[in-house]
Amino acid sequence: MPKIEIEHGCAHGGEPYIPTPCRVIEITPQTRDVKSVRVQALDGTAPFDSKPGQTVMLSVPPFGECMFAIAARGEDWIEVACKKVGYVTERIHQLKVGDEVGVRGPFGNWFPYESCKGRDMLFIAGGIGMAPVAAFMTYVLEHREDYGRVDMVYSGSSYDDLVYKTALFEEWPKVEDTHVHVSIYHAEDGWDGPVAYTAPFLEEVIAKEGLSKDNVAVTLCGGPSLFRTCREALSELGYDPADIITTLEMRMKCGVGKCGRCNIGGKFICLDGPVFTEEELADIPRD
Repeated sequence: MPKIEIEHGCAHGGEPYIPTPCRVIEITPQTRDVKSVRVQALDGTAPFDSKPGQTVMLSVPPFGECMFAIAARGEDWIEVACKKVGYVTERIHQLKVGDEVGVRGPFGNWFPYESCKGRDMLFIAGGIGMAPVAAFMTYVLEHREDYGRVDMVYSGSSYDDLVYKTALFEEWPKVEDTHVHVSIYHAEDGWDGPVAYTAPFLEEVIAKEGLSKDNVAVTLCGGPSLFRTCREALSELGYDPADIITTLEMRMKCGVGKCGRCNIGGKFICLDGPVFTEEELADIPRD
C-alpha cells in the first residue's frame, strides 16, 4: 500500500495580513459553549477556496482574532466551530446573523485525502476536536467510492457536550459502510449508549468491530490527554505511526510564521503543518 503523503511548507499564497470583510450568514448552537459560525464575503461568495484540515483566522474588530480549523465549507461560505474560552471567543459568541467579521486564510496544509484513497478510514475525536475531523470525514463521505470502510469514534463529557449531533446520529450512519461509535464519559439519565473515556472506548470498538490495522488511515484530534492516551492505545494495538494522522492547529496564532508561538523543535506549525503523521511527530519534541 502506498505510504500516506502529507504536504508541508504550504505557506499562504495570497495576501495573508489583510482580512477579507465577511458577513455572518448562519449561527448554530452546538453545545452550551460551542457555536458553529458560517460566513461569506460581502459579495456573496466564499472568502477563499480551502481543503479539509486547513485553518482560518477570524477577527471581530476591534477585539482581536483567533485561529480556527475550517469545519465545513460550501460553494459560497465557510464555517468554524467556536468554543467560548476567552475574551475574543466570547465576542464571537455574541455575534448575530448579519454582523461583519474579518477572515484571513486559508493557512497551513491539509489532510492527505489523495494518498488515503483505497484505505479504510478510522476517525477519532473528542469534544471540539471533532471540528477538523468532521471536515475530513465529510470529504471522505462525499467521495465515498474512493475509500474503504469508515469508522468514527467520538466521545464527550456528556451528551450535551457532543457537537454535530445531527451528523453523528442521523446523517453519517446512513452512508454505506459507515459506522459511528459515540460514548460519553459519565452516565446520565436519557443516555443508553456507551459510557467510557475515549481511549478505552477506542480499544473496545476496534476489538468488537474487528478493525484491521492494515490498509487503514487513522485521523486523531482532541485535547492533550485524549491525544496522549489514544496515541498510546493505537501504539499498543500495533498501528503503524506512519498511518496515524493528526493536526496541531491549537498552537497557531499568526498563521504566517512571524509570532513564533507555534515554533516547536525548529518547525513552525503554521508553515510546516498543522497536519502531520505520528511518524513525523516523532522528530518534534513533545511539550
